[in-house]
Amino acid sequence: MNRFALRDRTDRLDATTQHEEIVRLLGTQEFPWDINQALSFALFRTYAVPSIGVLLHETGEFTARTQKRYDDTVLILDTILEHGMASQQGRAAFRRMNQMHGAYDISNDDMRYVLSTFVVTPVRWLAQYGWRALTPHEVEAWTHYYREVGRHMGIRDIPETYEAFATLMDDYEARNFAYDDRARAVADATLELLTTFPPSNRAPKRLVRLFARSLMEDFLLDAFRYERPSALSRFVSRSALKLRGKFVRYFLSPREEPLYGRHLPNVRTYPQGYDVEKLGTFPRTCPVHHRPPESPPTGT
Repeated sequence: MNRFALRDRTDRLDATTQHEEIVRLLGTQEFPWDINQALSFALFRTYAVPSIGVLLHETGEFTARTQKRYDDTVLILDTILEHGMASQQGRAAFRRMNQMHGAYDISNDDMRYVLSTFVVTPVRWLAQYGWRALTPHEVEAWTHYYREVGRHMGIRDIPETYEAFATLMDDYEARNFAYDDRARAVADATLELLTTFPPSNRAPKRLVRLFARSLMEDFLLDAFRYERPSALSRFVSRSALKLRGKFVRYFLSPREEPLYGRHLPNVRTYPQGYDVEKLGTFPRTCPVHHRPPESPPTGT
């Protein structure tokens, strides 16, 4: 098959009304590995916002059950992507996700920021490491898709364009990235899980962690108080990904069958299958102290 056959297909689809089909092609056939890596890094960077990282630590899910939490996130988002937002399965996945988020004291600003990382990080990853960058048409569809995801999650004041999402993400990180021991523990647990994923599990853990850190910006490393890698480590790690992109471009054909999250070797919690309505957590109360509501002003 022509290496650009799938790009030609996305070009023929409408970015506004057929964004789900475009994103499905991008995520499961055109760039399945890249987008999975990029979304993993998108989620990882949110831990550097203490209000997010501390909450994830207090739930215990990202430190005590890291593999299950990773799998549940992948499978819930995978269900929405595979079956569509309006499908019975898609509605069940949104319901499960909203039930989990609704149990905790999460601000709209934090929710909107996390959404922005899912919009922006894959676009930037593919521009830097992918076998090709997304076309403007695909970026528009990608943005429409996650705007619709945000709407189903009840997020308010969602940016309307990719550029607005990018500005929101960059500004939010500049204002809010900061060190916290608990957020660092969540980041450490996530990097430890990364060392168990094939083929990384065949390499020394120290090198896997170094490779991951070599892909991070200095301000993200500083927020976790991770040691900054040497210029050589950065060059080798990033060059390896760029070489992989060239290999894919010139030597591999497009996938003819979609690769969904449930097919990934990294997803290991449910070898016998799963019910999307039973994924995730079912907390009875929020484990985080809530601020008392402000008293309404008194009039005269």
